[in-house]
Amino acid sequence: QVQLVESGGGLVQPGGSLRLSCVASGRSISIYAMGWYRQAPGKQRELVAVISSGASTNYADSVKGRFTISRDNAKNTVYLQMNTLKPEDTAVYYCNANLAVVWYWGQGTQVTVSS
Repeated sequence: QVQLVESGGGLVQPGGSLRLSCVASGRSISIYAMGWYRQAPGKQRELVAVISSGASTNYADSVKGRFTISRDNAKNTVYLQMNTLKPEDTAVYYCNANLAVVWYWGQGTQVTVSS
């Protein structure tokens, strides 16, 4: 079992930045693909960014060039650096660990972009 705890969300003005962290416990995440997803009110959960066990990354088109996903396996932690935030980035952000058919989710952290 892997437990995931997100932090770093909050209220930020448009154009601002936030860094989300996801700390894993229970086992090493080094062999897991790790991802960030988000869900806005009334919308389906969507992929934001994913990083493989080999550190290859992939991003949703809507965040390319603004968000950066990274991982520190020694700290069992994944990060999402979010820059130039827009109101449409407002959502609950969830951390995910994936290995084949096994998926783990965190409880989510709220990000609100508003003036």
